[in-house]
Amino acid sequence: MSDYWHDPRFGVFADPAVESAQHVVRVAEVADRAGLDLIGVQDHPYQRRFLDAFALMTTLLARTESIRVFPDVACLPLRPPAVLAKTAATLDILSGGRFELGLGAGGFWDAIEAIGGPRRAPREAANALVEATDVIRAMWSGERSVRVDGEIYRLSGVHPGPAPQHGVAIWWGVLGPRMLAELGRRADGWVPSASYFPPEKLADAHARIDDAAVAAGREPSQIRRIYNVFGAITGGTSAGFLNGPVQQWVDELTELVVDGGMDTFVFGTEGDDLDTIRTFADDVAPAVRAAVASERG
Repeated sequence: MSDYWHDPRFGVFADPAVESAQHVVRVAEVADRAGLDLIGVQDHPYQRRFLDAFALMTTLLARTESIRVFPDVACLPLRPPAVLAKTAATLDILSGGRFELGLGAGGFWDAIEAIGGPRRAPREAANALVEATDVIRAMWSGERSVRVDGEIYRLSGVHPGPAPQHGVAIWWGVLGPRMLAELGRRADGWVPSASYFPPEKLADAHARIDDAAVAAGREPSQIRRIYNVFGAITGGTSAGFLNGPVQQWVDELTELVVDGGMDTFVFGTEGDDLDTIRTFADDVAPAVRAAVASERG
């Protein structure tokens, strides 16, 4: 059993498709008014059908009042980390502290290279993510000047700033054993997707993260566990994991909190359906919170 005793949080995985540009803004407004916690926006700059994630997130923050927004996850090979740090801090300041930072090492290397980015071998991509995290934190440090002597990213006496309004979390979207351990040592959260990392794989991943965190002198509960989930809320019988009526969703998400170690669920709906998002916010989320509280006694 893995339960890190965080209050469950709920969000939407918003589609940045160009053809639904106005709809995704409406999704954010509905999610905000419904009291959801997060909006995740995938970042694929080489995808011709997608809006730029950071320009979109700027708009979503401007059109909402309380919901937090994060890249789910930022494509590091195409986002230089020192500049990314400034962008993230700016969004956090302008939104009153409502931005978090998801980071990924990259993966679609043909597409990344085609748009002018570097092609990195797995070890180099992993090292880049570690170094970028150090660079970003140095740029937020408030020090007079900072240096980072990495193999891929370097800061040479730069004057950092601005600092974010609140302590922006750095969440990694990683899958492999080495990077899960690095996450335990360095990052503030883990952002897997259920489509790549199904529930039966979570326990081993938590163990790798937690063992590394303890060895580094950290409490495993300091690390948030954010799960991108996809499915359908229906009125009928179950058609599989997260594909069925509200009560099935409540039961499965509750189990993922108290037994599966996840604390935040970012829900991707077919077509960003507004009625489904409202059902998720109005019927699923509060019932899961109540069920988790009951299970914890």
